[in-house]
Amino acid sequence: QVQLVETGGGLVQAGGSLRLSCAASGSAFSINVMRWYRQAPGKQRELVARITSGGSTYYTDSVKGRFTISRDNAKKTVYLQMNSLNAGDTAVYYCNADVVYISSRVYEYWGQGTQVTVSS
Repeated sequence: QVQLVETGGGLVQAGGSLRLSCAASGSAFSINVMRWYRQAPGKQRELVARITSGGSTYYTDSVKGRFTISRDNAKKTVYLQMNSLNAGDTAVYYCNADVVYISSRVYEYWGQGTQVTVSS
């Protein structure tokens, strides 16, 4: 069983920055794609950014130029550096990963979520 543990959320003023981390625990697996999603109150969960094991990235339009996703494969950790935050970024942020076991089977895991609140 793999657990994804997110840290780094909190309250920040508009224009500020936060860095989220998500670490995968366990052994005998590798991770293919890692993603950050977010869900604001009353809205659907949306994909914010993703990064492949090779480092290719994708960002949703609303965060391009402000957010940066990165990963440390040795630590099985993904990061989300969030700059120039605005009220529209307020949401619960979830880490998501495609875990590949020795058997080559792929399972999707989710973190528990971390709250990001941007005050104006």
